[in-house]
Amino acid sequence: MRDHRLAPASRRGRAQNLLVAGVSAALLLALPAGVLAKGGIGTTSGSGSTVAMVLASDADANGLPNWDDSVTYKVATTATTQPYVSTQCTQNGQLVLSTSAGFYPSYAWPSAQTVPLSSMAWAGGAADCTAKLYYPTRRGTTTLATITFHVGA
Repeated sequence: MRDHRLAPASRRGRAQNLLVAGVSAALLLALPAGVLAKGGIGTTSGSGSTVAMVLASDADANGLPNWDDSVTYKVATTATTQPYVSTQCTQNGQLVLSTSAGFYPSYAWPSAQTVPLSSMAWAGGAADCTAKLYYPTRRGTTTLATITFHVGA
């Protein structure tokens, strides 16, 4: 069986790259003001994918993620498989939050796409988080894009 990933770029491939560039530009324009300045978007070079963190609730209305706020993500990808976003947050090197949800139209639990920035293990305080846009494979996962962000106390 021929490995198509190693084949030279075709017209269709170039058209898909242009489509991704357009979708990515539209995604960037649709983000709330200030998200980019706060490190709110991540890409992985060559993947044709982006992930952007967006506040879903902002209790103190400061426009920044804080403990007990919640976030969601805007994703854009050319991957032909169903994309997921995992979120992991740590305090002093200890994992205090770990979630994963599908970000495709037929995902059965859309409420899981909103991530509360708190947990049984995270009773308060600041944390550092990483969100990973990925898709599952037979051998694990393939990462499409990542983003890191700080959550204030």
